[in-house]
Amino acid sequence: MNRAGELKARVCAEVDAWAEELVSISRAIHAHPEVGHQEVFAHDLLTDALERGGLAPERSAYGLATAFAARAGNDGPTVAVLCEYDALQDIGHACGHNVIAAAGLGAGLAAATVADEAIGRLLVLGTPCEEAAPQGKMTLAERGAFAGVDAAMMVHPADADLWEMDTLASIGLVVTYTGRAAHAAAAPQHGRNALDAAVLGYNAVAALRQHIAPDERIHGVFTEMPQKVNVVPDRVVARWSLRSATLARAQQLEARVIACLEGGATAAGCEIHVTNLGATEEVRTNRALTASYVANMAALGRTVGDPAGGGGTVGSTDMGHVSYRMPVIHPLIAVAPPGVKIHEVEFAAAAASEAAGQAVIDGAKAMAMTMVDYWTDSSVRARARSEYESTLACGTDN
Repeated sequence: MNRAGELKARVCAEVDAWAEELVSISRAIHAHPEVGHQEVFAHDLLTDALERGGLAPERSAYGLATAFAARAGNDGPTVAVLCEYDALQDIGHACGHNVIAAAGLGAGLAAATVADEAIGRLLVLGTPCEEAAPQGKMTLAERGAFAGVDAAMMVHPADADLWEMDTLASIGLVVTYTGRAAHAAAAPQHGRNALDAAVLGYNAVAALRQHIAPDERIHGVFTEMPQKVNVVPDRVVARWSLRSATLARAQQLEARVIACLEGGATAAGCEIHVTNLGATEEVRTNRALTASYVANMAALGRTVGDPAGGGGTVGSTDMGHVSYRMPVIHPLIAVAPPGVKIHEVEFAAAAASEAAGQAVIDGAKAMAMTMVDYWTDSSVRARARSEYESTLACGTDN
């Protein structure tokens, strides 16, 4: 057995040694869902495990109460394995972040045992709040968490084993309509109806949806609504999310959406204020790193498919922001039956299943082995870097 093969065998054995605890941690996080930036239970559970593994985690890292960072290795290229652990409001871990957290933890604990021998550095980074703004990875990037990191990885649960997620760039908006309150019966002429403004804007966006590209999405909800039927509403707040294949195209779509929303305000004689919550880019998956991950998954008996064949998960993630800074992989790992998609109640149940437990173990092993490949094979590093630089040179437009 060559050096890389021997190190891979050791990291897999280390994951096996932690297997029962890793699955237990995944299920505990699943049983205690916490929304973004409130993941205190998950933060403490994961950092306690890192401490037991000898990694001395930095808790509440980079000024984020529920972020953490742990490091190993003294020399060589740095690979970050990322843990997500926030849940969705009302439906819990319907995105399976409990699996992401436990698999990342297992990969980090295993890779740390061979980092010095492989001449590599490891960063296990806890990234809160992927599901809502402000997204954790973007804040962490702004605060220097990825400085000196050469590559990053995570696995995301799904209904199939695929080498990447079909991602879209995303922009979030908060829209506040302000009108003038008045008695709805005694003096309606004195009022300016903010609810009318919001509804007219919503309907204008509904019409716009007929004339956007097939790979574009627009979603909106009203988050603050009037409660008195006999008072002309003077304030309504809405949240909008819009997506497109690239950030440049999402920004073009944003201008069209805002024009619709402003039209509603103008028609109702109301004022409108739009706050941009930030944008995240589409994920640029690194094929060189992906090839290593796919081969390592094959060694574990899992065949990783191509999302181009259909059945892939479409969504947006702040991992896209990281992919514009370094080579990354964001593969999907099966925890649910085919056709059960993330953000569905059925997926939340699947995220605590036996299949999810196996995904924790296999995901941890495959990522740890991929880190070994990156550390020990200069050609993998060279191909990954060359591909990353060439994608940046292509720009962001499609």
